[in-house]
Amino acid sequence: MDQPLLGRVSAAGRGCCSYSTLKAWLPILSWLPRYKLKWLKMDLLAGLTVGLTTVPQALAYAEVAGLPVQYGLYSAFMGGFIYTLLGTSKDVTLGPTAIMSLLCFSVVGGQPHRAVLLSLLCGLIQAVMALLRLGFLLDFISFPVIKGFTCAAAVTIGFGQVKNILGLQGIPQEFFLEVYYTFYRIPEARIGDVVLGLLCLGLLIMLLFMKASLGSDEAPYSSCSRVARKLVWTVATMRNSLVVLAASFIAFSWDAYGYHVFTITGKTSPGLPPFTPPPTTDTTANGTVVSFGEIVEGFGGALAVIPFMGLLESIAIAKAFASQNDYRIDANQELLAIGVTNIMGSFVSAYPVTGSFGRTAVNSQTGVCTPAGGIVTSVIVLLSLAFLMPVFYYIPKASLAAVIICAVAPMVDYQVVAKMWRIRKLDLLPFLVTFLMSFWQVQYGILGGVAASGAMLLYNIARPRIEQVSDHGVLVMECDSGLSFPATEYLSHVIHTQALQASPPRSVVLDCHHVSTIDYSVISELRDLLRQFKLREVHLVFSRLQPSVLTVLLAADLQGLRYTDSVEAALQMETENQPND
Repeated sequence: MDQPLLGRVSAAGRGCCSYSTLKAWLPILSWLPRYKLKWLKMDLLAGLTVGLTTVPQALAYAEVAGLPVQYGLYSAFMGGFIYTLLGTSKDVTLGPTAIMSLLCFSVVGGQPHRAVLLSLLCGLIQAVMALLRLGFLLDFISFPVIKGFTCAAAVTIGFGQVKNILGLQGIPQEFFLEVYYTFYRIPEARIGDVVLGLLCLGLLIMLLFMKASLGSDEAPYSSCSRVARKLVWTVATMRNSLVVLAASFIAFSWDAYGYHVFTITGKTSPGLPPFTPPPTTDTTANGTVVSFGEIVEGFGGALAVIPFMGLLESIAIAKAFASQNDYRIDANQELLAIGVTNIMGSFVSAYPVTGSFGRTAVNSQTGVCTPAGGIVTSVIVLLSLAFLMPVFYYIPKASLAAVIICAVAPMVDYQVVAKMWRIRKLDLLPFLVTFLMSFWQVQYGILGGVAASGAMLLYNIARPRIEQVSDHGVLVMECDSGLSFPATEYLSHVIHTQALQASPPRSVVLDCHHVSTIDYSVISELRDLLRQFKLREVHLVFSRLQPSVLTVLLAADLQGLRYTDSVEAALQMETENQPND
């Protein structure tokens, strides 16, 4: 091997192993050396607050995923440790969310082993995407698709908890059947669950409005008012935990006197989950062993939808709070953090997780300074698993249902429909396709919305706007975008209709200053057009070509190619070439 090549290899090796490269892959190295003692207080407070919010939400979201409640906690602690090492946002918290729980249920149907394997596969896909820098693929999921999906998911999740508020059991999980049988069986509702569920809902809503009415912290307040505001904010922030604890105490009290008036969570597996590789096979109820290949085949398109939605949800949250708090994130590094979290989570029986908007908001509002707050949150979850699992026996399902309904209600953004109608009505098409199809199958809704958005995008590519700017004997036409192979037939049709089929045929000046791309199919069509213009003794003149496009046209060696630097020069050229009367 020659010396210059050895030098380049050596330099590349030093670059890969440099401290700056290591900091790019481990963002903790950027903020840990300058960590301040005053940050520790804020991180501890934020981590504790988020932890007390995470525990009841994790239990509730496990219900949405159709899994035993302890799986919600299994999924809630790994993200705090991993994100501290790999995350680029100080605010984001990773863990189970309503949307990911619903997607998980739609794929695994409440089978724990398959949910854990799904977490591993999703994590591997996300990590590979991060390593290949494929984060840009998320740009192909449009805002109307996201909104259509989140609105449908909120309705599906929220209505799915009505049966727990009513104390009904044995309700089908398919949405339309669930709606029918929930209303059909209302006479069977348990009074205790209904009363407790409505009380929990009312209390949660009241605390939420109390927090919203506090106003700005910057206004001048007396010491007593400041303490009272802080107390109200603390109680309102921890409302989920307080309501679930109060409901559990009520259920325990009635149960102790022999009155079983509430539907409770029941027995849960105590202790921490074992650290073991995720299962690669499963066994059905009748004892049939399902192989790894059959399980993956059963996942189907969900292996594309769930990783994408997890990435999309988390990165959207990270970008929103980065903008709000004036810092920047690295999207591909965020993908890596989520991917590694799901991979490692699968070893502790977790199902797929992503960033949580609600808990991230709590984290930010509490004043977290670094991702280290996630470590405190994870410790709270681990302590709950180690010591509080017997207490979870008495948690009423109606209280968890109230927590879920209040968490997903803000996701139903009805105002966005009016905004899209006012701004661009066509965007309602992918929104409605996603929204309606999501009630059939969630993943079908996302795929349908992406297909609708893609069709609209392809239509715009295939039908670029070609405007007739002026007509002074010579037709001046302007293209407003790039020209690629789907647009060739349309371009040819417009020019034929407006110029070649006119009587008499007219020359055309094609203003191309917006055209930045052109491909071989267009070149072939232009060669044919130039030939037809020559047969009719008129001209096709290109003006204001960008250098890259001109280079392609010259390389194609088109016979009869004419081009000018301006439309005026092209018109003057055609005027001079016209025969005198």
